Amino acid sequence: MSQLFTPLALGKLNLENRIIIAPMCQYSADNGKATDWHTIHLGNLALSGASLLILEATAVEAEGRITYADLGLWNDETEEALARTLKAVRANSDMPIGIQLGHAGRKASTAKPWDGGHALSPDDENGWQIVAPSAIPFLDGNPVPEALSKERIAEIIARFAKAAQRADRLGIDAIELHGAHGYLIHQFLSPLSNQRTDEYGGSLENRMRFALEVYDAVRVAFGAEKPVGMRISASDWVEGGWDIEQSVVLAKALKERGCDFIHVSSGGLHAAQQIPIGPNYQVPFADRIKSETGLTTIAVGLITEAEQAEAIVGTGQADAIALARGILYDPRWPWHAAAKLGATITPPSQYLRCQPHTLKQLFK
Repeated sequence: MSQLFTPLALGKLNLENRIIIAPMCQYSADNGKATDWHTIHLGNLALSGASLLILEATAVEAEGRITYADLGLWNDETEEALARTLKAVRANSDMPIGIQLGHAGRKASTAKPWDGGHALSPDDENGWQIVAPSAIPFLDGNPVPEALSKERIAEIIARFAKAAQRADRLGIDAIELHGAHGYLIHQFLSPLSNQRTDEYGGSLENRMRFALEVYDAVRVAFGAEKPVGMRISASDWVEGGWDIEQSVVLAKALKERGCDFIHVSSGGLHAAQQIPIGPNYQVPFADRIKSETGLTTIAVGLITEAEQAEAIVGTGQADAIALARGILYDPRWPWHAAAKLGATITPPSQYLRCQPHTLKQLFK
């Protein structure tokens, strides 16, 4: 029996298989509000046969967006817009839906990727003043971020909690905190971006403080029966930066707090990163965190083939795999994986007639 298509529990949320759709920014929101694009895009992915759809990085305040076109969940208008999209998707799919809550910190206030993705100055019509743990820009020549005061740190943590309350009201099934790819939580974790001298900087314990305080606040604000996890970059891929040893310590601290899962990516914090990109290049990080902490672990990164995903799960390197670009390219990837691995899936009734005559056992 295929291990990829066995059930998995994230806390009390039961998933039908171990294929998860990773958060993918769409840069298509209207001042934080979900649009028709989100309804079409998410509706398509919700028919894919995966077991969990995690919404794109969703800013907890307007200043926390990566671009001015990012999704947000910081006021009644953004909540109402997302409610409309979720209503349409849920009317046609029972796939559980999670959301990734985040703050871009010093990587905020940029143009859309297809417009160059460059940093925008605070006086640009689509830009604003960025913030960070320390006044260190992401790239030389970028606008310098404002170092966060302890009062602003507390305010941002409160905004994570408020966004979690809104997600709860929307019936969101799980929350993933964005602690990866050089965004604000990751900026606090890494000594390359965090050079504070107060209780939020210096030692590993201090650099982890913000991440753990955000987790604690969100855990209290979100439904107790629903899972909360975190996505991390297990390595900056830069000497002297955040690394797998520190990631294991963070994962242990999260598990002690009742964290339900950890989603293991890497990189994104520093321009000097040297990433040895190739199939499974991040899986060893997930494997080590899983083996040393026992925390339910999701592997991600150039996992493209069904047999590859089956091996990761079947050998215990991770509990689940996440797909991003691969499922955009092939929105029926889980169907095709089931066909290759001899598993079955449940399609929409409207699609039953598409089953190939050679695969009579594919559809339940």
